Amino acid sequence: MTDLPRKAITRTAKLAALPLGFAGRATWGLGKRIGGRPAEIVAREVQQRTAEQMFKVLGELKGGAMKLGQAMSVFESALPEEIAKPYRAALTKLQEAAPPMPTRTVHAALEERLGPDWPELFQEFEDKPAAAASIGQVHRAVWHDGREVAVKIQYPGAGEALLSDLSQLSRFARVLGPLVPGLDIKPLIAELRERVAEELDYALEAASQQAHVEEYAQDTEIMVPEVVHQSDQILITEWLEGIPLSEVIADGTQEQRDRAGQLLAHFLFSGVSRTGLLHADPHPGNFRLLTGDSPDGPPERWKLGVLDFGSVNRLPGGLPEPIGIALRLALESDATGVYELMRGEGFVKPTIEIDPDDLLDFLLPMIEPAQVDAFVFDRQWLRSQAARMADRHSPVYELGNQLNLPPSYLLIHRVTLSTIGVLCQLGATVRMREELEAWVPGFAADPESEDRAEEANTEEGAEEGADEGVEEGPDGRVEKGVKEEPEAAETSA
Repeated sequence: MTDLPRKAITRTAKLAALPLGFAGRATWGLGKRIGGRPAEIVAREVQQRTAEQMFKVLGELKGGAMKLGQAMSVFESALPEEIAKPYRAALTKLQEAAPPMPTRTVHAALEERLGPDWPELFQEFEDKPAAAASIGQVHRAVWHDGREVAVKIQYPGAGEALLSDLSQLSRFARVLGPLVPGLDIKPLIAELRERVAEELDYALEAASQQAHVEEYAQDTEIMVPEVVHQSDQILITEWLEGIPLSEVIADGTQEQRDRAGQLLAHFLFSGVSRTGLLHADPHPGNFRLLTGDSPDGPPERWKLGVLDFGSVNRLPGGLPEPIGIALRLALESDATGVYELMRGEGFVKPTIEIDPDDLLDFLLPMIEPAQVDAFVFDRQWLRSQAARMADRHSPVYELGNQLNLPPSYLLIHRVTLSTIGVLCQLGATVRMREELEAWVPGFAADPESEDRAEEANTEEGAEEGADEGVEEGPDGRVEKGVKEEPEAAETSA
């Protein structure tokens, strides 16, 4: 690749080749089976070739194509193992790297955005990119004041390419859908398209990142790199050294997996509560496990480094309280309460009638991580959930199709599902309920409400005691139910 393909006709032709390639490989596979090769082996080969072509094209095009690939990659855990295995290597490549821009393009972009004297701003600048993402790539450098920095450079024509890709990909949604069974590709593409303007605005990203920097400055668990400089299509932040989560997923120890998973869940819920901003791009390439001066432990000293705040959801009040209330009511088996709340929030449309008990049965397996003190997230559990939802002959499938996802919950839903996908890739044991109780409004019973209820019970009890007669016991405590008659007092004693 010599440059980022920008011409619409070039990009469209590459994307259009995807469904043609799928069809061609299916025909090739049929020919092989007719020729006597076992169907299972042929199917694996077809899947492998499909994955290689798809993610090669998505990675080369970057823009919206790669953005979709990254979004899909976190759902790999939901695939049956015989299907997931051929895709895993190709998916992982998208999480950390993609074909880079040529050096001449990088230098031209820096000169255009930082001025002809841009080299003087750096003590060192590495031409080879350290990472490549959907709309920009990152170079490691040393700022003029001696700080190690990450220089994110937006690809020339990234905005145009992003919109063009997502429009084109939406036409192929039905073809791409089978790659990740149970994942509805079209709404995912539509939601990614809505966030294009924000991701292209590096000033907005810098502000979101700095808000997290200030909030987590003294935090013992989360680290966010400081913003050093921002200009049009250039964002420079402090360099963050650590183990990419994709490496932890590939060959991390169980201690690393568990700690990374716990910290990821902690950041998902605490971040939005503390900053009013929900980090909306939770693929493994955006996180680092920071072991610092204790690489051999204890894990409690390890932190989670968080990168890339280009996509955030602004929730000034934190997560909507109905989410926490619905979870709590479901765990309390209050089917009617859950049903009424979800209908009120628009998850159940006025024209739809659903049995509350059926709705509760639909929800409970999905919220199993909140039912226990510590939950083991693994691919098998996620696959069972995906299979349950995708079985067209199941009542669960029919009920799922009757539910509605209100627009205000779309991004929250995707971020939560994506985070769960990463937790299952990690195979982490996570104290999820602990995070929900600490950070999600409405999940834990309101202490003030409990105090008021307790006061009401006390007052009610006092009134009953006044009617029945109250005496102090030998230790000074009030004894209720003691009547004035001596006989009754002796009997109760």
